[in-house]
Amino acid sequence: PTGINLCQRKYALDILSDAGMLGCKPVSTPSDYATKLHQQSRTLLSLEDASSFRRLIGRLIYLTNTRPQQLFEFLGISRDPRAGIVLSAASKIHLKGFSDSDLVGCINTRRSITGYAMYIGDSLISWKSKKQAIVSRSSSEAEYRALASAICEIQWLTYLLEEFRVDFQKPATLYCDNKFTLHIASNLVFHERTKHIEIDCYIVREKVLRGLVKLLLIPSTNQLADVYTKALMSGAFKFLHSKLGMSDIHS
Repeated sequence: PTGINLCQRKYALDILSDAGMLGCKPVSTPSDYATKLHQQSRTLLSLEDASSFRRLIGRLIYLTNTRPQQLFEFLGISRDPRAGIVLSAASKIHLKGFSDSDLVGCINTRRSITGYAMYIGDSLISWKSKKQAIVSRSSSEAEYRALASAICEIQWLTYLLEEFRVDFQKPATLYCDNKFTLHIASNLVFHERTKHIEIDCYIVREKVLRGLVKLLLIPSTNQLADVYTKALMSGAFKFLHSKLGMSDIHS
């Protein structure tokens, strides 16, 4: 009666069983925040091991319903196979999102990582973790590219709700933790520091002027999209994980 719980517990346990890891001790975070892996740090796999590894990565990508870029190379997955996303029956029909980036998140290509999380009310409905297409020159540029990507997702979700004839609150709210990025979005004058990201600037500015989205500043400690862009310490990870609307109905 309170909503829908989306959980892939059986699929997660099947993966652990096939990998021979059901008896392993769980860790507190999906990845080690103190380790920065790169191409030269890897041990080459045999052809047989490589095939098993690729199959495992494919299953993990399906499990998470997203494309965490580092997953292709190094990472594991969520620490709790029992947790599921709760789609609340009481959520307000209002789109809100959190947008973030990790500058030079990939030390092999020097590209930054885009991350965002989209909610309808308190229910997480869409998320993304992806390496940016080109190298960013500054943290503000990386943040702005992430912002543009998040706004395009909000645009698509808006079209979807309208096609379903859902009456929802406008404008959508998008939270960002970079003051300079928000300054660019609210400033019509493009200077030398923004010419190379002018297309993204116009995309964001146009959607703001049309009332599609309202941009708000948020402290970095409350930036939920952080969990999609970088490895975090246990305390920070647990705090942000608790804000994603996850629930364990099996406990």
